[in-house]
Amino acid sequence: MTAQAPRQISASDLIDVSDAVALPSVFKALGDPLRVQVLRLLRGDSLSVSELCEVFQLRQSALSHHLKVLVQANLVVRRREGTAVFYRRQLASGDHSALIDAVFQAIDAELLGEDISAGLARVQSQRERNSVDFFLDNSDRFQEQRELIASWQDYSQGTLHLLERCGELSQKRILEIGPGDGSLLPELAKRAHKVTALDNSEVMLQTAQAHCARSRDIDFRLGTPADLNSEPARFDIAVANMVLHHTPNPEQVMQDIAGLLTLGGALVVSELCAHDQAWAREHCGDLWLGFEPDQLTDWARAAQLTPTAEVFITQRNGFQIQVRLFKRLN
Repeated sequence: MTAQAPRQISASDLIDVSDAVALPSVFKALGDPLRVQVLRLLRGDSLSVSELCEVFQLRQSALSHHLKVLVQANLVVRRREGTAVFYRRQLASGDHSALIDAVFQAIDAELLGEDISAGLARVQSQRERNSVDFFLDNSDRFQEQRELIASWQDYSQGTLHLLERCGELSQKRILEIGPGDGSLLPELAKRAHKVTALDNSEVMLQTAQAHCARSRDIDFRLGTPADLNSEPARFDIAVANMVLHHTPNPEQVMQDIAGLLTLGGALVVSELCAHDQAWAREHCGDLWLGFEPDQLTDWARAAQLTPTAEVFITQRNGFQIQVRLFKRLN
């Protein structure tokens, strides 16, 4: 597979988007329970047509009409990327934005049904398998794929800069989740008493281990943060560089990481800010197209982590990186 450079979104990528939508179209769109469920489902992510069909257990022909109605009401926007079409919820705009915001709040107040939640879990599980397969197939080109979007040098230096806010590290235990090829691990090992590298890809973990053959006091573990929650050992600092956008449920991952931290412990997260470059799904194994800073803040607070410091780094290709420091204060 040949990696492609990022391209700018053109008007032809966006289909049937218009701010001037009559109220009858909006009320028509909201008049069907299935369409309301679609809006509820699209609150936090964009999904392809095939993924939506999997969630609702419907043929594409049965779902297409409902999606068209939602697009015509400007409640949903769709983008074509290659042969796939992705749908996401549209931000409220125009004369009726206050009404649409109120509608979305009411929709979001209700939980997804069990069947829909199970369907979404299947989609997320498939995305996770695709992500693992991506790194399995491209482990030898990890650096090249990573540099397509974000400079490792930039966000790794941002991470080390925020680690300085955590005080003396020589007696600290540091956990790096998803260390990739292990480039940051030697720097962490120089500073900390003990470093643990955790990855759910055996191939990537082996790559990191080979990279760090000369570094001492690094424990390599296969698994996820949830796999460590049953163990008594806790960490003073956790580092997650460009990890969350590869995970099916990033909010839960933050919860799991927070549960591994000691009182007063810290989490350093580097992530892409939200973007619309859907080519990253195919070429870089991304499940999420970045996150709004407020979204990470909300997830951190839900996990009883307090935002403490942040660095924003703009890349030459238009992407923006956020490096955030959160602390567990209670």
